[in-house]
Amino acid sequence: MSVFVVAVKEVRLDGAGFEGSTPRVTARVHLPMLGKLPMPGGASFRDPLLDTFARRIRYLRVSVTDRCNYRCTYCMPEELAGSLRFEPRSAVLTFEELERIVALFARLGVRKVRLTGGEPTVRKGLVELVARLARVRGLEQIVMTTNGHLLAELAEPFARAGLAGVNVSLDTLDTARFHDVTGRGELSRVLAGIDAAVAAGMRVKTNAVALRGVNDDELAALCADAWARGATPRFIEHMPMSEGAIYQASRGISAREIRDAVAAAFGELVPVEQARDAGPARTWALARDPAREVGIISAMTEHFCDDCNRLRLTATGELHACLGHDDATSLRDLVRAGASDQDLTNAIGASVTGKAAGHAFADAPPSTHMIGIGG
Repeated sequence: MSVFVVAVKEVRLDGAGFEGSTPRVTARVHLPMLGKLPMPGGASFRDPLLDTFARRIRYLRVSVTDRCNYRCTYCMPEELAGSLRFEPRSAVLTFEELERIVALFARLGVRKVRLTGGEPTVRKGLVELVARLARVRGLEQIVMTTNGHLLAELAEPFARAGLAGVNVSLDTLDTARFHDVTGRGELSRVLAGIDAAVAAGMRVKTNAVALRGVNDDELAALCADAWARGATPRFIEHMPMSEGAIYQASRGISAREIRDAVAAAFGELVPVEQARDAGPARTWALARDPAREVGIISAMTEHFCDDCNRLRLTATGELHACLGHDDATSLRDLVRAGASDQDLTNAIGASVTGKAAGHAFADAPPSTHMIGIGG
């Protein structure tokens, strides 16, 4: 039988904000820890998607490209161009390889797949890939994160192919500010894409990276606009990827500040129970109008690692157990070397077993670029 012990992970949180260089308030996250599981023949994992902290993986984020048609200041600004190396087409997983890997994950217990990038819609033939994955037995949701630039013309084909929902990046409603943040973006195209996705029957959420001096004066307006369009607004705390090269703690806006701003504009917020296979966002609703919800991804100030259910697969087939650690396992190399499904399962199980209790953004930011790991 499995033996349960308790692992105590110390993390630094700061619900009041990001003032200063690093959040300093300490909290403790308690995770159940599984004892060593018997593995037949010493090679196979009895449950390759159950990690040593009893967290079950049911959600796979799949990057289909490391390229993007925007140059957002918080992700891939023009000044980082010299340090970014885009992978040649031959290094990127083919649709056949992606379908095989995703089907294996589905057989193991993954129920939700999110397609990401870079910007996924720049990958040629993506509608075909959506249709392929929608036919994979066991998967319950295929969704996507996109900047929305090409969504107006793709929303209906995506919906017909089986895409259930899209998260669309929308950091500001000001046209000039939008161009400044994205480097190349057109606000009108993104708004048209959101409307097209809603009209096509997909679940739509908007994503805004909350940054002081950039959009801190628009939090309420972003909510109101999303609700008016039939979408759910979400806010994301900025994270120190790329070894913190483009991260400034003083610019961050905490989850508490976001909630306070929304509540000041619309009234009391109440927490919403997390849906099964939900992502990292914690959802709140207006007490006076529960249909109006807002999501907050609070990686920096309100740690959610204790119930993480996700893995990430990069466009080149590297499997990451955690966004905050440089912990890649190459499934592409195994596939191209002729690995069996059992070989791949063993590699997946080893990656999940090595999944850390939590990230260490405050002390050791990962070297991985967000655009490379599939934000």
